[in-house]
Amino acid sequence: MEYNDVYDKHRNLTGRVHCRGTRWKVGEYGLVVCVWVYDGRGNLLLTRRAPEKSFAGTWENSGGAAKAGETSRQAIARELFEETGIRANEAEFELLDSSRERNTHYDFYCLKRQTPLEEIVLLPGETDDAQWVSMQQVHRMIRSGQICRVIGRQFRRQEPDLLKRQTAQE
Repeated sequence: MEYNDVYDKHRNLTGRVHCRGTRWKVGEYGLVVCVWVYDGRGNLLLTRRAPEKSFAGTWENSGGAAKAGETSRQAIARELFEETGIRANEAEFELLDSSRERNTHYDFYCLKRQTPLEEIVLLPGETDDAQWVSMQQVHRMIRSGQICRVIGRQFRRQEPDLLKRQTAQE
């Protein structure tokens, strides 16, 4: 069983935990973290959801629910490593945006890495493929349904900040 911390609508910890897979009570919120890994050359790293997952076969950025006791940055470092094998120090993640929808607080990060595909380590049951794609390819993938609408909305909202980082001089 996996447990998540319970937050209130203002993102204050309540001291309670929630068992993953059960319904959230009214006024309870969890924390989900996501990261756009970019290479500084105009590409983003996407992973494909494994067949046994919801939205199976669609492409996404890495992320997932924070476990009980984890900070947002601890959770994103763990999720990225679990799903891709990419290790990053918590301080390397740049916060792009935070939001709240339904019973979830979201933190969206970005991380610059130039990891070759052959070094990506996929997590069976979570991810089954990875690819580097251009920003234009992401738009085409959203339109064709290869990226689900939720991830597509996130991308469109964060695209301006991602573009700034992609084009920033070292």
